[in-house]
Amino acid sequence: MVEGTQPPPETVEAQPVTQQPLRSHRGILILVLGILSIVCCFICGIITWVLANGDLKEMAAGRMDQTGRGLTKAGKICGIVGIVVQIVWIVLWLLGVGFLTIFGVSHVPQ
Repeated sequence: MVEGTQPPPETVEAQPVTQQPLRSHRGILILVLGILSIVCCFICGIITWVLANGDLKEMAAGRMDQTGRGLTKAGKICGIVGIVVQIVWIVLWLLGVGFLTIFGVSHVPQ
């Protein structure tokens, strides 16, 4: 090396590899909403299904904490069961109303 000259700058600088922190899971929230969908509310089942699908995709991509996978799957299943149960109740109710309308029940026996 000749005096007064500087070494060539490095073309690629070594950058430390930093991993972004994982987002926390919402497994408990999803499970609670799934149970509520079975007990009382059709809308909770739809919300549960959407949240669970999004979280499971994030977990599969490695951007969300994996420890909530079981809770999330259980909540999704509860949400699906809740939707099915609500649909069955609605169909049975409509059949009952239709039956009463067709056969014209006019009074209740005393």
